[in-house]
Amino acid sequence: MELDSNNHSVFLLNYHLVLVIKYRRKVIDNNISSRLKEIFEYICPKYNITLDEWNHDKDHVHLLFRGSPNTDISKFINAYKSASSRLIKKEYPIVKKQLWKEYFWSRSYCLITTGGVPIDIVRKYIENQGMK
Repeated sequence: MELDSNNHSVFLLNYHLVLVIKYRRKVIDNNISSRLKEIFEYICPKYNITLDEWNHDKDHVHLLFRGSPNTDISKFINAYKSASSRLIKKEYPIVKKQLWKEYFWSRSYCLITTGGVPIDIVRKYIENQGMK
């Protein structure tokens, strides 16, 4: 097990995040997923977050990422959802037509710390998303 560190602490903070499209609309394809991932990776450094795994199904994305003790997870998630929603609707107009109103993401999300499960099991779960 490899630990992260900063000036004053050693830590390992893994999170499994699931973000769902509003009304479970099936709008995510490989291109949109890749763009969503790019946006995530662009925002990550500003919040001391490192992406470890990414995958999607047609109506949601799964992420495995690491944070640090000073990471404000809720602010990061809100910033990501806001920026990605705006950019995806602008860059993929077809998506906007498939959604009701202006919403891309559901207001809710699932965030789980992965301390109780070996990280390899979570990683495999995310890798296997969308393979039904």
